[in-house]
Amino acid sequence: METFTLSRKELHRPGLLKAVGAGRITNGQAATALRLSVRQVQRLKGRFQAGGALALRHGSRGRPSPRRLADAVREQIAHLMKTVYVGFNDTHLTEKLREQHHLPVCRESVRRVRRQLGLPSQRARRAPRARRRRAPEEARGALIQIDGSPFAWLEDRGPGGSLLGAVDDATTEILALTFRPAEDVHGYMTLLRDVFTRHGLPLAVYGDRLNILVRNDPHWSLEEQLAGTQFPTHIGRLLQELGVGYIAAHSPQAKGRIERLWETLQDRLVSELRLRRIATVEMAQAYLPTFIADYNRRFGKPPAAATAVWRRPPRDLPLLLGCRYHRRVAHDNTVQVGPRWIQLRGRRSYAGQRLEVRELLDGRLLALHAGVICGATPAPGPSFTLKPRRAPSADRPRPRARVARRLPHRLPRLAANTHTGTRPLPTHPWVAANDRSVRLRELKTGRTFSRRSKG
Repeated sequence: METFTLSRKELHRPGLLKAVGAGRITNGQAATALRLSVRQVQRLKGRFQAGGALALRHGSRGRPSPRRLADAVREQIAHLMKTVYVGFNDTHLTEKLREQHHLPVCRESVRRVRRQLGLPSQRARRAPRARRRRAPEEARGALIQIDGSPFAWLEDRGPGGSLLGAVDDATTEILALTFRPAEDVHGYMTLLRDVFTRHGLPLAVYGDRLNILVRNDPHWSLEEQLAGTQFPTHIGRLLQELGVGYIAAHSPQAKGRIERLWETLQDRLVSELRLRRIATVEMAQAYLPTFIADYNRRFGKPPAAATAVWRRPPRDLPLLLGCRYHRRVAHDNTVQVGPRWIQLRGRRSYAGQRLEVRELLDGRLLALHAGVICGATPAPGPSFTLKPRRAPSADRPRPRARVARRLPHRLPRLAANTHTGTRPLPTHPWVAANDRSVRLRELKTGRTFSRRSKG
């Protein structure tokens, strides 16, 4: 099929561009979902209408840029940057290179050379912009907001915890709510599963910069350095697989709709739970659908566009909801993730190969080779909690630091040493016997022989 020639990044573009051409979504909504600009979406739409899905392939894939700087020019700029023009900002340095050295380069090229050398920027390029009120989206499914709120939802009648929720940006309606002990991967996976199965796939998700949702650490592995980008989190990888964009808010005020929802729930939901004398998390979770229906009827507003833009989730959605790892197969044709392991099927041996292992939201373990399931382990039970594992030995106890033990006093030797550690001493019985045999041969033959012992 045509889609087989597209990369994973381009795989979701035909469906979204088809929706743009049909008028179901706007160019801006498609740009947010694909993480592109509106102008680029317009270009892709024209190419898709003219040549189909094959026309969406990048034309310069695998070829060097014809506008790249020559190696000699790049080396000259780097030399001047480190010697003559130390401390110049990018714009000032670009002017000097054009006027003094007659090098026709732009500021972006100078900035790229500076970043390759690892030199810091001298000053910020732009002043901070003032915040503006963001207009809500027009159609249902164009944007959803997700967040979590730790609060004493059951007051003193039950345990504390966090409530994870998702709201539609166009209608401010609650899409899903779930109770969790804390904001974790299991909770957000459950929340997104409820939204995707009940409503569909949105174009974009708006959330905060929690390390569960986006990478906010400075660590770069060797593979990430070679790829030029940090790999996403488990939830970020899920959204990329489904073609859903993620917008990370820079402040709580940016996602004010769901922040105002927590103020309402901390008043109304707590009062409703108190009125019904609900004291357990299970009873509170069972009451949430009734509360959501009543809340949406009271506070939901009609969207500006009548046609929703929800997309149908894939059939293999349960296989995508989980954490993914790459593990090496042991000699007994098993692969291990933490304390759990999978026995691979069939007569073929995968020993020494690296397979993809998925730990799903329901607790199942799957081993995949070239996208085909070659082993599975059932769920451990309903109490399973999905937690990211850093490495195969992450759940094993680390070896304790060795403590220097005091050696016991040895008993004194009753006899002299007969060996130095490398060769025997002259007092060794074998050396003495050899010397006697040599002396006897000398007496019999009248000749002199060399002795083996050098002590």
